[in-house]
Formats: sequence, structure tokens, C-alpha cells
Amino acid sequence: MTALGSPTGRTGTAAGSTKPRTMTRMRWAIIWLAFVGLSINYLDRSSLGVALPFMGEDFHLTATQQGLIFAAFFWAYDFCQLAAGWYVDKVGPRRSFTLAALWWSVFTMATAFARGFWSLFAARFLLGVGESPAPSTSAKVVATWFPVRERAFATSIWDSGSRVGAVIALPIVTLLVSLTSWQGVFIIIGALGLVWAVVWWKVYRDPQQHPRVGAEELAYIQEGGARGSDSDDEGAAKLPWRALFKYRTILAMMFGFFCLNSAIYFFITFFPSYLVKERGFDLLKLGFFGAIPGICAVLAGWLGGYLADKAVRRGHSVNKVRKAAIAGGLAGGSVIMFAAMVPEAWMALALLSVAYSSLTVAATGIWSLPADVAPSSRHVGSIGGLQNFASNLAGIFTPILIGVLVDATGSFLAPLAVIGGVALLGAANYLFFMGRIERLKVPAAA
Repeated sequence: MTALGSPTGRTGTAAGSTKPRTMTRMRWAIIWLAFVGLSINYLDRSSLGVALPFMGEDFHLTATQQGLIFAAFFWAYDFCQLAAGWYVDKVGPRRSFTLAALWWSVFTMATAFARGFWSLFAARFLLGVGESPAPSTSAKVVATWFPVRERAFATSIWDSGSRVGAVIALPIVTLLVSLTSWQGVFIIIGALGLVWAVVWWKVYRDPQQHPRVGAEELAYIQEGGARGSDSDDEGAAKLPWRALFKYRTILAMMFGFFCLNSAIYFFITFFPSYLVKERGFDLLKLGFFGAIPGICAVLAGWLGGYLADKAVRRGHSVNKVRKAAIAGGLAGGSVIMFAAMVPEAWMALALLSVAYSSLTVAATGIWSLPADVAPSSRHVGSIGGLQNFASNLAGIFTPILIGVLVDATGSFLAPLAVIGGVALLGAANYLFFMGRIERLKVPAAA
């Protein structure tokens, strides 16, 4: 079995060789389509955080109630991750992504008909169920379509959809609120997801079955270490799902991603309210300046993925490249703790931009790990689901913690200090507890 640290991943095309000029590039069209899907996915989940400050006439909610509503999404989204990863491996990306998009779009639209705390709570809960397969599906797509030397940049593309969705939520939702109503926001963006689901179903196939993939591209994908079923070791493929919990690597991935999302979910939930209440932003400022940290994060993620792949092509081990990106990104993200301490709004935005950008670089490395460590292609989605399950426990607890601390202290100083400390703990986890990043070894008796 070829070591993951090899710049080629498997025998065949050398990392530095020139690709045939006639080679198709369908893999990039596929990953950009996944990017659009994740952008819509995060636009849907982020829209409530932007719209909620302007829904006060219809919903008189305390900060604690708002935190519970945000958390309702993550209760469903998180606990469905365990089944979602297995489901993605079972049915494949085409079916899993299509059905997920149809489900989440319907319940995004249903949010427009909420009339109180409990109906809004229910709509968010069911939205979380529908969105749960999306990240594991995207990780599976990268593992199936991309060689090792392109894996980090491809991951950065689909993962940046989460940042783009959150970024465009600010101007789009504020514009739609001003032009229509908060109800119109959820109807319109829900319809976008329905259209995307149809396109994904029509376009997506695995590379071996895709009519627009040429022989050169297929060979390039397979020889570069893509995780297709044709490359599976028979014994590894039989490893039961529950056995994954026995690996220290998997446990470290789960805990580390929890630490990352403890910081990232501030930007998806309370960030707009922070700018409005703590920094005095009005509708126009929120839509314009509030997008800056997210834009910086998208660009940083792409750059981080590109540089990681470049380092692998130059012969650096996947282990060193991934740990540098993840631990360094989490350490940089810890500066979020200083955002509430500075006196000027532009200083806070600058610190939040640095924090979000750093966290995005870490996320690119983290979402590359399922393909890096999976014992077979049949475990990529499952491992992605496991680490995403743990990460989204932060989605359950972080909004509630922030809401309670804001109500108790009257500011965001204490919650941001806690979030920054957890980010540092996550960096230490990947550096000292993770162990070596390589394909998991399956015991002969498994």
C-alpha cells in the first residue's frame, strides 16, 4: 500500500509531470457545482441569523430563546451526522446530495410560515435534518474525483461554499428584507435549492461512469490516489463502522473539529447581532461591512488549499502539511477573543477577519482528513460524518452559551474569550494527540 506522504499517492503519473493537453477537466466542474450547493446550504442556515434582528415585531425573543432556536438546527443536524456519513457511503453522492437539497429547501421555505417560538424552532430542527448529508457528500466527491496532490485545493473550493453562503446571506437577506419581507427571504432562497437539486441530479456521476470524462482524466484521477472502490483493499473495506471509534486518529479528529466549530459558529449565529447590538451597525453597514470577514475567509481558504497541494507536490508529507494548516489555523483563530476588547468597530472587524480566515485554513485541512485516513473508499463519508457529528456539538452548545453569557453580562467579551481558548485547545489536540496522519491500518482479524 502506498504511503500517503508520497507526492503521487499511488504509482503512475508523477507529481511533476505535464498533464496531457487533451485531458478533460470535468473534476473541476463537479467540485464547483458542489461549491454552489454548499453556498446555498449555508445561505439557508445563515439567513435566520441575519433576518432575526429584523423580525422583532413578530417574534419577541430573548437572547436565550434565540440561542435555543439556533441550537435547534444543530441538534438535528448534528445527531443526523452519524447516519448521514453511512448513508453517503451507501447510496453515493448523486442521490445523497439531491435528496438532501430537496429536503432542506422545503423546510427553508417553511420558515416563512412560522408564527412563534415553537414553530420557528420546529422549522429550524427539520432544516438541520435535511442539511446533514451535505459536508460528508462533498468530502466523498473529493475523495472520488481528485488525486492526493489536488485534494486540499478541491476541498477548499467546496468548503468555501460555507463561507460564501454566510457572506452573501448578509447583503442578500438585508436586501430582500428591504424589498419584500422577512417571509419573502425564506421563500426565495428555498427555491434556489430546489433548482440546484435538479441540476446536481442531471450532472453528477462518478468519474468511471461520467460521459464527459476522457480516458486521460480518468487515468490521472485513479493513478493520483483517488479513493475509488477499485483501489480498495478487501479486508479494509469490510471494517465495520463501529470499529472506527477504536482509532485514536478518529477520536482526535472528532475533538479537534469540535474546537474549530466552537469558533466558526459564532460567525453563523450571533455575528450579525454582535455588529448591530455591540457595534451599532444599521442595516446598510451590516450588509456591507459585515461581509468583510467572510470574504477574507473565502480567499484565505483557497490560498491555503493551493499552498497545501503545492507543498505535497514538492514532496512534503501529507502529515506535516495537514498539521501545519490545521494547528496554525486554530492558533490564528484564537485572536477572536480580542475582538470584543478593542474600542473601535474597524479594529474588531480586522481581528474577526484574521480569526475567520485562519479558521478557514484549518477547516480546509480538517475536511481533507477523511480521504487521507479512510481505510477504504467505503469509509470516507462515514469518517466525515463522525468528525462532523462531534464538530456540531459546538453548534448545540455554543449558541446557547453565547446567549446565556450575553444576557448575564450584557456584552460579548466573556463568550469570545471562551471561544478563543477552545481554539487554542484544538490546536494542541492536532499537534500532540492526533498521531500521524496516514491511512488507518486494519487488523487482520477485522
